[in-house]
Amino acid sequence: MVKASKKAGVKFVLDCTQPVDDKVLDVASFEKYLHDRIKIDGKTGNLSASNVTITRDRTKLTVAAPADLKFSKRQLKFLAKRYLKKQQLRDYLRVVAASKNSYELRYFSISAGDEEEMEE
Repeated sequence: MVKASKKAGVKFVLDCTQPVDDKVLDVASFEKYLHDRIKIDGKTGNLSASNVTITRDRTKLTVAAPADLKFSKRQLKFLAKRYLKKQQLRDYLRVVAASKNSYELRYFSISAGDEEEMEE
């Protein structure tokens, strides 16, 4: 009599709060980009067959995958960076790991370069 327990999956969060508040990034187009580009077993467009879901809040994207799938957090960072490059935002935004299972899109801090110009 072994109970069939539901396996816990992995959840990764992409927090886009800063760029969305400044109206620089559109979360809906970012979600569609991820939906079209995420590869599972080397194939794109294989999300629903593998029970991978992408949900969107106002400023956050959550990618949930079953634990036995071994979904890579690194793939999300790669795709986020490619999306930023495609939208020509890569020079202003970077993808930073906020915690073990989340990434955050942040602006580059440019204030350090201003101080050097003031000294000269």
